[in-house]
Amino acid sequence: MIGKGKSISHTSASMAYGWNQEKSAIVVLKEYLAGNTPEELTREFQIIQDMNENCKKNTISFVLSPTIEDGKKLKKKELGDIAKKFLARMNLNNRQAVAFVHKDKAHTHIHLYVNRIDFKGKAYPDGFIGKRSIEAARQVALEMNLKTAQEIQVEKLNSLKQIRREIHNLSEHVLRKNSPKTLDDYIKNMKLRGIDVIPSINKGNKLQGFRFKYKNISLKGSEIDRSMSGGKITNAIAGNGHILQNGSKTILISNKVVELGANFVANTKQQSNQQIANKGLSR
Repeated sequence: MIGKGKSISHTSASMAYGWNQEKSAIVVLKEYLAGNTPEELTREFQIIQDMNENCKKNTISFVLSPTIEDGKKLKKKELGDIAKKFLARMNLNNRQAVAFVHKDKAHTHIHLYVNRIDFKGKAYPDGFIGKRSIEAARQVALEMNLKTAQEIQVEKLNSLKQIRREIHNLSEHVLRKNSPKTLDDYIKNMKLRGIDVIPSINKGNKLQGFRFKYKNISLKGSEIDRSMSGGKITNAIAGNGHILQNGSKTILISNKVVELGANFVANTKQQSNQQIANKGLSR
């Protein structure tokens, strides 16, 4: 089972989406709520949320997704139990909450909405809520004998073993035979071999790593092989030439300057220093 979570401000729209009958929605959990329509539920949330005017993203939205196989076996009560156990793991007991199950697709999933404001007007701390949601879902899955996200990931990677091997071998070939001196060189040579290398750049304009798309399969470098993490690919290229921009913590990709994370910078500088040392010894 996979869990996702975030704080939102659009409570009314979310309630309407959760109750969407076109998605065969059913209510499997309702805590401290009496309403029977999205409008009524939103108003009940709002009464409590009015106690804390400073909190704008005052509803928490979770999506809990069992595997397709597990979803087919789970009954209404069990789906409600998942939502309730998840709330307990997230320390969100004794709050207004409602959970809807959607079965419009083969993949049964739960939309869970919780009032971030408690009955004393205090806002629930939502720091790292995404990561905490993943862990809480894992714990609930183990408790209910369902597949965890980690087990799903292992199965996925095992099923793609041949694809992963091909991407890894082609990357090793490009790094060894073509000796790219820049990331653009590496990306270009991989493209010639049918692999799209997509830099993962966050909102802070920092390079996080790379995704590799091959034969309609998209994988993170670290999912393919340990040697294909962002830092290790960058280090390998740094061994062929100085790729940092004027010794700074930035790098050029497709004529765009992006920053490197701390690990990238430390590893790349270490690789560059080693390259300089090796040249000195060879003289």
